Amino acid sequence: MDSNYKNSYKNPKKELVSLCVYNAGFQKCEALHQWGPGIRDHYLIHHIITGKGFFQVSGNTYELNEGDTFLVYPQTEATYYADAKNPWEYAWVGFSGSDAAMILKATDFSPSSPVLFTSSLKDDIQSHLMGIYEACGNGFVDSVEMTGRLYCTLALFMKHSSKVEQTNTAGSYVQTAIAYISANYSYPITVEDIANYVGVSRSHLFRSFERVLQKSPKEYLTSFRIKEARYLLEHSSLSITAIANSVGFDNGLYFSKTFHKAVGVPPREYRQEKKNHDSRH
Repeated sequence: MDSNYKNSYKNPKKELVSLCVYNAGFQKCEALHQWGPGIRDHYLIHHIITGKGFFQVSGNTYELNEGDTFLVYPQTEATYYADAKNPWEYAWVGFSGSDAAMILKATDFSPSSPVLFTSSLKDDIQSHLMGIYEACGNGFVDSVEMTGRLYCTLALFMKHSSKVEQTNTAGSYVQTAIAYISANYSYPITVEDIANYVGVSRSHLFRSFERVLQKSPKEYLTSFRIKEARYLLEHSSLSITAIANSVGFDNGLYFSKTFHKAVGVPPREYRQEKKNHDSRH
């Protein structure tokens, strides 16, 4: 293998809602090889296998060496580049999904401290990241396996976090609420129903969602239903009314208006656009 190389994979589908691997790979960089300044639309973890480099974000510059790990947050301008004399080799995984923010809050990563100096875990982190890359593929089974391995990787960071886990945290409320929504979104459940299941008031649930996901429970429930509706419009022959009922809307007109507002086109037009796109490819 050449002294400088790059092996990477990009997921073209990104259909999983809770957590989805966008890309993964590993690279031996040339001296001063740089990405940025720029922003990503997803989370991106890099782990340094060998060598040295620099990560710049929010006015700070971090000097990183073998065993260190850094996290690029979505919509956050960043730059990273290899050292001139001892350029780094790193492995990475890019991901997004409704579980991502909540999980990362249980690790030692934070927007104000996006670097972990975890040399004692370096072999485990490298092994986990390479495992995600090795599972790469374009099939649905591949996506599920990659996501499973990503959960294991993030769990590694959680287990070794310095934060003390508390049961009744905003994150646990949100996690319980998301599990309830995932199981019951096809029924006409309300935010009140969700709050009752979690065991907190509506206002407390609202604050928890805003803190963890930066959106309200109602916004999350609606976006979850719309995501499922988009899948059914693309992959089933169900009528618009049947799809509305299947994702928890008991009023077809309200479903169409909500879908139009969220996606930009009515459900029927969305389905036709997808059919036309598929017929051209």
